[in-house]
Amino acid sequence: MRLRLLLLLVLLAACGAPDSSVPPTPNILTDTAPAAGRLVVMTHDSFNISAEVIEAFEAQSGATIELLPAGDTGSALNRAILSRSAPLADIFFGVDNTFLSRALDADIFTPYESPALAGVPAELRLDTSNRLLPIDYGFVTINYDRAALADAGLTPPTTLEELTSDAWRGKLIVQNPATSSPGLAFLLATIGHFGEESDYTWQAYWRDLRANDVLVTEGWEDAYYTHFSGSSGQGPRPLVVSYSTSPAAEVFFSEEPLSEPPTGNLAALNFRQIEFAGILAGTQQRALAEQFIDYMLSRPFQEDIPLQMFVYPALADATLPDVFVAHATPPQASDSVSPEQIEQNRERWINEWTTIVLR
Repeated sequence: MRLRLLLLLVLLAACGAPDSSVPPTPNILTDTAPAAGRLVVMTHDSFNISAEVIEAFEAQSGATIELLPAGDTGSALNRAILSRSAPLADIFFGVDNTFLSRALDADIFTPYESPALAGVPAELRLDTSNRLLPIDYGFVTINYDRAALADAGLTPPTTLEELTSDAWRGKLIVQNPATSSPGLAFLLATIGHFGEESDYTWQAYWRDLRANDVLVTEGWEDAYYTHFSGSSGQGPRPLVVSYSTSPAAEVFFSEEPLSEPPTGNLAALNFRQIEFAGILAGTQQRALAEQFIDYMLSRPFQEDIPLQMFVYPALADATLPDVFVAHATPPQASDSVSPEQIEQNRERWINEWTTIVLR
């Protein structure tokens, strides 16, 4: 799958990579009695998993899995909420922590404490009711073009504040948080970092970024492939809001073998996004839905995730591909905003950002 589709995540708010000292999970697929039927899984449009992985579950369970892409995360969730009286699917995948409170408040999911959760770090399990179970996670960060910075005699910035200085004028690309998942994550990261009551608020920071000629695009693809100067881009700007796994993807998809990615990640910022799946209330396939949730948290499914969606598996003992081990070490810190804060303030924050940056 093309890099531009694989890198789309969504996620959120704790520090460091999950603790790997959790017990290994059982073989969920072989330990579960076969079931039969048709199971519909509603997803966001960026969901991807190998056909072989789906077929393995179908062969074991005797069921047929139908994937139902339903737009970006917000659109897909709205569709699930609007159809709550006559659910379009049995399972929903793709709620992230920027929409977690909205999804839980809508009360469209039914609790299920999968035995596979024993293998998932507690810091990823944001829903104590187990209506939404963590499946994967990733980090939004700022990528930089190594060659462009070297040619300009620049050292990668180590703080967000540096991005407002003359040295970085006209060099940063961000996405509109009203239309872009990484754009929203970056906005939330600045809110978590600067706050609203400090001497230097997030609003003041964005005014300074605007004065420093920050470029805003509607989505990640245009930012990364059109305006970024990295190897996959064609533009003049050497800094772009993207993902911590983007350098690994550059290596993986390169036509020529690379020992080092052409891009790097700034240590100044990262924002963790966690993606969840849950069983929709009203499903007529409860037992089968439980089996598939268990399977999503089993090693065959979890170990397929990294090279399909370029995010990290939630299962602590899942083996990462070599390119992740070499070039996609999870960041060690994350600016934090709680799902409850996001739900209470998302629209206000986006409106304020729009007034400050675009008007």
